[in-house]
Amino acid sequence: MKSALHEIYLAETRDGAHKAFDSTLRRFRDKYPKAMDNLEKDRNELLAFYDFPATHWIHLRTTNPIESTFATVRLRTKRSRSCGNRDTTLSMVFKLLQSAQKRWKRIKGFDQLRLVVNNVQFRDGERVEDQSDRNAA
Repeated sequence: MKSALHEIYLAETRDGAHKAFDSTLRRFRDKYPKAMDNLEKDRNELLAFYDFPATHWIHLRTTNPIESTFATVRLRTKRSRSCGNRDTTLSMVFKLLQSAQKRWKRIKGFDQLRLVVNNVQFRDGERVEDQSDRNAA
C-alpha cells in the first residue's frame, strides 16, 4: 500500500498521478474500502500540488514542518507540566518557536513565491504561458 501511495504522489505529471490513483483504488478497494473511499473523495485536494511550481512540491508533499516545529514545543511543555498562567505559556511557546526557526531549512524556489501570490498558472509544475499574447502579435 505504501509503495502504491508513493507512485501516486511521486508521479511526474497529474495524468500519471491519476493513473496511479486509479490503479491503487482498483487494487485495494476490496481490502480497504473505507480508506479507498476517503482517497477517492479527496482526490483533487491530494493532487492540488501539481498546480504549483515543481520546486515547491517537496515542501507541499510533506507534513514534517508541522511535526518537527511542534515537537520542540510539545517536548518542553511536557517536561514543565504546569507552565503557570496562559500568558506565561504563550510566552514560552513563542520563545521556543523563535529559537527553533534558526534550524529551519529555506524554501526551495523562494523566488517563485511571487508568481504563486500573483495567481500565475502552473500545470504539472511548469508555468503556463498565456497563449492569447502570441495570437495578438
